[in-house]
Amino acid sequence: QVQLVESGGGLVQPGGSLRLSCAASGSISSIATMGWHRQAPGKARELVTVINSSSRTTYADSAKGRFTISRDPAKNTVYLQMNSLKPEDTAVYYCYAFGGGKGYWGQGTQVTVSS
Repeated sequence: QVQLVESGGGLVQPGGSLRLSCAASGSISSIATMGWHRQAPGKARELVTVINSSSRTTYADSAKGRFTISRDPAKNTVYLQMNSLKPEDTAVYYCYAFGGGKGYWGQGTQVTVSS
């Protein structure tokens, strides 16, 4: 089992920045890929970005050029740096991990972009 705990969400004005963190614990040696998804009110959950064990990254078009995912293996933590935030980035952001044939989700952290 893998446990994921997100932090760093909050309220930010348009154009602002936030950094989300996701700390993994448990069977972390099994983790191959980690990433972030988000779900806005009334919409389906969507992929934002993923990073694999080789630090190869993939981004949704909406995140390219504004968001950066990174990982610190020593802290078993993945980060999502979000810059130039827009109101349409408002959503609950979920950390995701995949490994050993299983997927795991964090509890989610709210990001609200509003003036």
